[in-house]
Amino acid sequence: MLKTGDKMHKKVLLENVEKIHTTEMGVGRIQKNLKISDEPVSYCISKLRQENSTVTKEGKNYYVNADDCIITINSSSFTIITAHRN
Repeated sequence: MLKTGDKMHKKVLLENVEKIHTTEMGVGRIQKNLKISDEPVSYCISKLRQENSTVTKEGKNYYVNADDCIITINSSSFTIITAHRN
């Protein structure tokens, strides 16, 4: 069951989706960890936009849980730090 704060966190990310990015090093790390060849920012945003995705916040990071992956996004810079398969 989602808590109200979880819905709020997802709303914040969706309202700032144009700010979501990653670093040059992050591109390779995300592709390697998720085993994808797709452009990682678009891939992660598509996961966030899924109806069944959930977002939690711990400390300075948001954690997007969708399908079989967890995506870590810095809450102040909207930088995708890393992503992992569950």
